[in-house]
Amino acid sequence: MPSKMKKNSRIYIAGHTGFIGSAVMNKLKEAGYKNLIYRTHRELDLTDRRATEKLFGSLRPEYVFLLAAKVGGIKANNDYPADFFFQNVTLQTNVIHAAYKYKAGKLLFLGSSCMYPKLSPQPMKPKDIMTGPIEPTNEPFALAKICGLKMCQAYNKQYKTRFICAVPATVYGPGDHFDERGHVVAGLIERTHLAITNPIHNKLTVWGSGNAKREFLFINDAADACIFLMNKYDDNELIHMGSKEEVSIKVLAKKIKSISGYQGKIIFQKNKPDGSHRRLLDSSKIFSLNWRPKVSLDDGLRRTYEWHRRNII
Repeated sequence: MPSKMKKNSRIYIAGHTGFIGSAVMNKLKEAGYKNLIYRTHRELDLTDRRATEKLFGSLRPEYVFLLAAKVGGIKANNDYPADFFFQNVTLQTNVIHAAYKYKAGKLLFLGSSCMYPKLSPQPMKPKDIMTGPIEPTNEPFALAKICGLKMCQAYNKQYKTRFICAVPATVYGPGDHFDERGHVVAGLIERTHLAITNPIHNKLTVWGSGNAKREFLFINDAADACIFLMNKYDDNELIHMGSKEEVSIKVLAKKIKSISGYQGKIIFQKNKPDGSHRRLLDSSKIFSLNWRPKVSLDDGLRRTYEWHRRNII
């Protein structure tokens, strides 16, 4: 099996209706890949092992983008910890094993920066995983993702598969979930809109002190990096997809306030959790392969806000 995808390769995108999955599928289509395989959740429940293996057995995908996941912010993780753990562990286990069983040539599994310890050294390196306690507000999702990483590495060791694992910085952009499933950028944009338009929400409240820092990656760059790695990367070690654009939540809120034209106050709820203080990835490996993000944070925030204004409002 050649490392690089061909235009007629059988490519399965698990999670094609999701935020990152839909962006990857669109980029593949734009690039001329003609044999894409995808199923909605109604058509295929990936927590059903038999159904998952039936798809792999009948269509024999050569390349697999494992982007399906139950995702959400701090509140969603806190409210539904069992769902986050069970659904993510089960669906990724089924897809990874089916990819091995039906001899997929290559699989990309997408992890999360919350896999790292709460007090991980910065920037975070792959060797830092499992060296300390995880941030409690993300623990179910993070542990599930660690299981996926370790499963891929175990299958590579025992069965000589080519399953690669990548962790993106916090991804944001058009198409995100502007509700409790969304992460910080989407949440701030939605609450800023409510503060502007709804008298009941005439102030912008932000969870935490505002001092926590995050590194952000625009959705188009995240999708581009996934495809780049599928074609260019074969190492067993986890690889990062970052931007080096790290800002505090306080600065982020002010940027969104400026873009939106909101004139009111920003109130930081210090009694609410911050999450991890920092999550800066060491992306030197992907940079050494000559990949770089193209969209700056300021440009990406403007594009995201305009998309929200046109599509959600």
